[in-house]
Amino acid sequence: MFLLIFTVTYNDCGVNSDSYSMKKPSIRTITVRSLINVLLVIAFTVLVITGYNFRALSKKAIENQALAHAELVKAGLTAHMKAGIMDLRDYYLEEIEQLHNINELKIIRGDNVSDQFGPGNPVWERIELDASARQAFSGSEPVFILNEFTLTPSIRVIIPYIASSEGRLNCLVCHVVDEGAVLGAVDIQMDVTEYRNHAVIVLSGVSALSLIALILVLVNTSRTIRAYVQQPLEALVDNAMHAYKSQQPVPVEQFRTREFTNVAKEFNLFNTEIIANQDQLKDKNEQLISLNDEIEDTLRETVFTMGVIEEQRSKETSNHTKRVSLYSLLMAEKLGMPEEQVDLITAASPLHDIGKLGIPDEVLFKPGLLDAKERKVMENHPVIGYEMLKHSKRDILMAAGIIAFEHHEKWDGTGYPRGLKGEDIHIYGRIIAVADVFDALFSPRIYKEAWHLEEVVKWIKGQRGKHFDPQLVDIFLANVDEFVGIYNRYPADGQDF
Repeated sequence: MFLLIFTVTYNDCGVNSDSYSMKKPSIRTITVRSLINVLLVIAFTVLVITGYNFRALSKKAIENQALAHAELVKAGLTAHMKAGIMDLRDYYLEEIEQLHNINELKIIRGDNVSDQFGPGNPVWERIELDASARQAFSGSEPVFILNEFTLTPSIRVIIPYIASSEGRLNCLVCHVVDEGAVLGAVDIQMDVTEYRNHAVIVLSGVSALSLIALILVLVNTSRTIRAYVQQPLEALVDNAMHAYKSQQPVPVEQFRTREFTNVAKEFNLFNTEIIANQDQLKDKNEQLISLNDEIEDTLRETVFTMGVIEEQRSKETSNHTKRVSLYSLLMAEKLGMPEEQVDLITAASPLHDIGKLGIPDEVLFKPGLLDAKERKVMENHPVIGYEMLKHSKRDILMAAGIIAFEHHEKWDGTGYPRGLKGEDIHIYGRIIAVADVFDALFSPRIYKEAWHLEEVVKWIKGQRGKHFDPQLVDIFLANVDEFVGIYNRYPADGQDF
């Protein structure tokens, strides 16, 4: 019971290697699969958040760099204006445009400046404003247009110059405009490939680190489960089975976790109870076996006694029942029947003539030969014996019923009561037929003297394939001395042949 319960538990954990458990995943597999799903979600979330934040930081850095370039341009133009060397501003702008990552640099003059000072140098002619430039002029705020999803990503920054009277540079001194008016704008296009590549490198590094961390977590988890769950569970199973067989407790000190230590203690308690119950069950089984043996022995003795009663009732020669039983044992063994069948036919054979208890005395005890009517009555004893025994479910009595019913059938089909032929006659009936006839011929009866051995052997040999199974006749002829030896041990009426 203990082993059955524990085996089921063990299989449910996925540790067993039989065909049933192999269909189920192990604890380690389930845990790793679940952990992979969780870690993948976490890694994806971290990558998305990192990528989004890094993009925001990169964009802010690009915008700050563009603003710095715009301020540099503004400071340079203001310096040229103060120095009275505005004719050199184009050279200055070209130099500025050579700065790192600047693809294009333009100065957009506002309408109020062009109206006040005229078109001036051709490079300062009015530039037709696109939507982004108009947004910068109308909103007085820098406009950033990032084009990041190309092979050469770039950013366009349009930064307006606002007229102000504050600070050291008072724009209203030179320009006849209102406070806060837009005087112009710096239109800068910058190459941000370097930022994009840097972002890719950073994100790749984060992804690689996440993957490494994922692998390390999975490997460590797998090892932890192996060391603290799977191996202790296997050890617990082995130790529990060994403890059950050897009736020794499971050593709890070998487990490193509290849970398995507690389980081992529970197994020890369970094992102790099982062993105690098994000891009681063993005692009960021994008592039951002893009782069954006693019942079986009683049944055998009863069957034999019933055979003896029939023998006494029929006034057969003494020890007829004993001898037929031993003849049957000898012949069944020589035939090579299974031990159980040998034992069964030996125990059941004493009842082969139990039906004679139902035969009237005037027929049963007639000293001479029976007439046709009397013989018909006598030949009814197999049916009477079978009717007496057929209701039992005990193996011995069932076998006895077969023997009683068929021991007067003949191999050639001329026997009674049913005229069975050949192997249609049960082997029990065929064996008893030889044993019963041999003893009847070799023993004195109320209606005849005993035959000499040579006459018996000759007659039985002549009935090979007629009255008797040929194979059983061959066995008898090959072992006549042993049949005679049985008769000599249990002779009829004190005679010794």
